[in-house]
Amino acid sequence: MSTAIDNFTSQLHDNLEAVEDRAKSLNKSIKSATKKNQAEIQSKLDEAKASLAAKKQEFDNYRAKLKTQFEEKEAEVRSSVDEWKASREINKLEHRAEKAEDYAATSVYLALAMMEEAEAATLTAICNRMDAQVAAGHPKKH
Repeated sequence: MSTAIDNFTSQLHDNLEAVEDRAKSLNKSIKSATKKNQAEIQSKLDEAKASLAAKKQEFDNYRAKLKTQFEEKEAEVRSSVDEWKASREINKLEHRAEKAEDYAATSVYLALAMMEEAEAATLTAICNRMDAQVAAGHPKKH
């Protein structure tokens, strides 16, 4: 394989490991949330919301970039690519490959962002359920 492919797959592998680690952390956080009282969960939720707020612009940028990249990808005509291959238009094919690699990386970053949002949403749901139980006179038992 070429160096460019090796570099891309290595970076993608590292990013996917980060996604896997984040998923494991989220799973652990959610499992442990059911063993905590409402104040502890609210504290964890406040931390998650603060983290999301700090990264909101970054996440919005990833979403916008992914949308633009998807639209560009849709606009790319298959016959043009076949033509570039046949006429060996390396610069165009290289640019297309770089755009595809960037699209893949952006997708992985967005997946990480969505996991953070999922954590905040899950903690919010748990807090809301606890509020409902307390209001109904059925507080959580330890």
